Amino acid sequence: MTDIHPTAVISSGAKIGKDVSIGPYCVVGPSVELGDATILKSHVVVSGQTRIGAGTTIYPFASIGSDPQDLKYEGEPSELIIGENNTIREYVTMNPGTAGGGLRTVIGNSCLFMVGAHVAHDCLIGNHVVMANNATLGGHVRVGDRVLIGGLAAVHQFIRIGAFAVIGGTSGVESDVIPFGRVKGDRAYLAGLNLVGLERGGFSKDQIKTMQKAVNRLFAEAGTLEARVQQLEKDFGTDASIGQIIQFVRERHRFGLCRPERAVALSIFP
Repeated sequence: MTDIHPTAVISSGAKIGKDVSIGPYCVVGPSVELGDATILKSHVVVSGQTRIGAGTTIYPFASIGSDPQDLKYEGEPSELIIGENNTIREYVTMNPGTAGGGLRTVIGNSCLFMVGAHVAHDCLIGNHVVMANNATLGGHVRVGDRVLIGGLAAVHQFIRIGAFAVIGGTSGVESDVIPFGRVKGDRAYLAGLNLVGLERGGFSKDQIKTMQKAVNRLFAEAGTLEARVQQLEKDFGTDASIGQIIQFVRERHRFGLCRPERAVALSIFP
């Protein structure tokens, strides 16, 4: 049974699913869609063209779907799409897309956004992602499944973070993070693999050792990045996880790869 507090302001055009709970002083805009069993605790603002999937809970003072913080934005209709079973804690902000990014910000399922986290315009976020307190994504960031972003970390616009990666708290991420990578530091550098995440994800010790060997070769100082990637394909071509890293590296990227501190600057594929 849907329960709407009398102090909540619900626009007539809003679509409200079954068994939704909307607490005191919430505001829901005319182009908002709330899936079944969505919970807005209190003082939540959901605006813009925003769709929220079933089973998502949003805590007080979150602002979801407000205009992008982009000076190029001119009011074009754009969307914020949030999947199912997400937890969005206090003071989280999430913005819809812009014309320069496909007019869409997308968040997957079963994610946790802790207090004060920010998801900027045109971000694409996978499933089971955790953003800790005050972690921030710039515009156009892509985040793979099961990524953990530590508290107060800041990710530069257009950066890609591969699946199962972990970003250390207070890190400034200015380059792409390979799948399964672990980065940390004021200007983040690659500090190895996300061993804890891999173990929790069911990867065997032998698989992890093989991945470590492959990543060490990927970031060796000898030769070009392209040559090292080609060699990885020959040596580990049948390993799906390493194939995922290779595919990630070969995709076009603006800012290169987040690398170990000891490594020389990497070439970038054209």
